[in-house]
Parts: sequence; C-alpha cells; structure tokens
Amino acid sequence: MSGHSKFANIKHKKEKNDAAKGKIFTILGREIAVAVKEGGPDINNNFKLATVVQKAKAANMPNETIERGIKKAAGAGSDVNYEHVTYEGYGPGGTAIIVEALTDNKNRTAANVRSAFTKGTGSIGTQGCVSFMFDQKGQIIIDKEECELDADTLMEKALDAGADDFSEEDDSYEILTTPDAFDEVRKAFEDEKIPMASAEVTMIPQNYVEVTDPDAVKNLTRILDLLDEDDDVQNVYTNWDE
Repeated sequence: MSGHSKFANIKHKKEKNDAAKGKIFTILGREIAVAVKEGGPDINNNFKLATVVQKAKAANMPNETIERGIKKAAGAGSDVNYEHVTYEGYGPGGTAIIVEALTDNKNRTAANVRSAFTKGTGSIGTQGCVSFMFDQKGQIIIDKEECELDADTLMEKALDAGADDFSEEDDSYEILTTPDAFDEVRKAFEDEKIPMASAEVTMIPQNYVEVTDPDAVKNLTRILDLLDEDDDVQNVYTNWDE
C-alpha cells in the first residue's frame, strides 16, 4: 500500500465535505434514520447506529442534531423508507467504481447515477462486475500530528484490540480490521482517547490503476464530482490512483 497517502485522501474528502456540509448532514441524517429503524435507538445496543453517530461527530454534526435525528426516526411520525442500493461500473482508463446510495426513489437514483457515468464516458455494469476487485475492511486512519503514541505502541494496541494489519505512511497510520472486528477496535481507540481522522467500514482496492491520459482524468473526475453532488449517493469507491 506504499505510495498511497491515506490521510491525504481523508483530508481531500474532508475539504469537499466542508464545502458541502448541508449534503453531508443530509446523508448522515438518512443513515441515522435507517440505523434506528433496523436496530433501535439505543446506541449501546445498535452497532450500526454507533458507527453512524461516530461518523456524524467526525463531520462536526451538532449533538443536538444527532439526538433529534434519532428521536425522529424512533417516533411514529417517521414514515420515509430509505433503501440501500449499490451500482458498479467502469470509469475511463480502466478504472472500477462502486456507488452506494440510500434512496426513497430507486428510479430517480438509478437515472442520476447512470447519467453521471455517461457524462464522464463511463458505463454502468452488472452487479458484481467490479466489486471482486475490492475488499471490505474496517479502516482507521490516524494523523501522526494528532497522536502522541509512537508507531510500535500504536501497532501493539491495534493488534491487541483485534486489528488485522497496521501500516505507516509519511503523515499517518492505517489500521485495517475485518468488518466484524471494526467496532471493537474503534471502541478500544475511543476508550484510550486516541484521535482518529477517519474510522469506517469501507471498500479497499486490491490494486490501484494509474490514469495518465488528461482527457480520461478529466472525465473520471467529472463522474466522481457528479456522484458527490447527488444527495442520494452515500459512498463512492474507486481504484483510481489519484
């Protein structure tokens, strides 16, 4: 994984998020609503809700907004039903793209996602056409400047908590877990007050694709930007080596 600065990617995403906090809060609000409906409003007994709340706090969503979203989703007045949908496709330069969405109108979302791919000269594929190129992992990124622990100590704590892998970059540390072990590792870090720049279950490419053609880069960027602007889209994963 050397050569890919995980923290640089996190910072890049955060800058985009900061420029569109309204959309981020909308996305997180939907995730909270779904998590509450699936597992109840008790954060201590609902792993999915606990994970979403952690993401919301990392995005600087106010506590009052989080609590209001949980109460609203748990109440009888919450009648909007969101569905998880996933799309897979190909971007320019032989890149693979996975799009996760949460929507109350699958026809609208499918049309928007297809349009984004088309405008960037990409194409939607069948389910499973590119997901085999990714591994689902729990991923925790720690900014070196925010962490007082040295690499050996941090690695020991991560592995003791159940992590599978630990790697060091110039500016950050990356901890990988199985999806099942992610919550336990994240909670262990929270209990020790170890600051995390990012903590989520994500899709990690098995290999990265370098795109050198300027037109391909332009079109690929267009696809990703259009998907990022869509309120229904929750996550976008690609094996593009930016």
